[in-house]
Amino acid sequence: MILAVDTSLGTAVAVIDADGRTVAEASTPDPLGHAEVIGDLLAEVARPGITHVIAGMGPGPFTGLRIGIAAARTFALGRGIPVIPIPSHFAIAQAAGIQDRFAVVTDARRREIAVSVFDGADADGIPHLVLPTRLEKRGAELAEPVHEVAELSASALALVGARAIAAGRTLADAEPLYLRSPDVVQPGAPKRVSA
Repeated sequence: MILAVDTSLGTAVAVIDADGRTVAEASTPDPLGHAEVIGDLLAEVARPGITHVIAGMGPGPFTGLRIGIAAARTFALGRGIPVIPIPSHFAIAQAAGIQDRFAVVTDARRREIAVSVFDGADADGIPHLVLPTRLEKRGAELAEPVHEVAELSASALALVGARAIAAGRTLADAEPLYLRSPDVVQPGAPKRVSA
């Protein structure tokens, strides 16, 4: 069984079995408050026999992504099982089931959108990414038909993860997919004050 955790949009968790069927799923669409709900959602779906944890790696806001990834890693560490990083847009493409070229679009805030272009699925049944994720201004003209969502299916994320595991493929590295730097920066040196 595979647990998936994603906080790129709202907060979503799910467990699928070896046949890819959803065993348990819980989510909240609230794009804030991930830290307040993630523990309860994990407790709601956790089952014995989980063998892998899929972490949604974004794109998404800095703090939100870090909370979900930390929760996935902590759960996996506590059970001694591996964490598999998967870009969150793959779950949206998987759930859409579109066989032609199309753009997955999610809100990136600041009047921008995150865009990933897919073209059906590959031989492993994994959505085929043809143009990597990028930021665009909201309202920008895109060449592909747009599939925009405000929520993500953790079951679809788990299914992509299961297919990647079965095929021995790595779809993301261990670093979250941030499309811009965090708002918070290290303060500079203190100003000198003359006497």
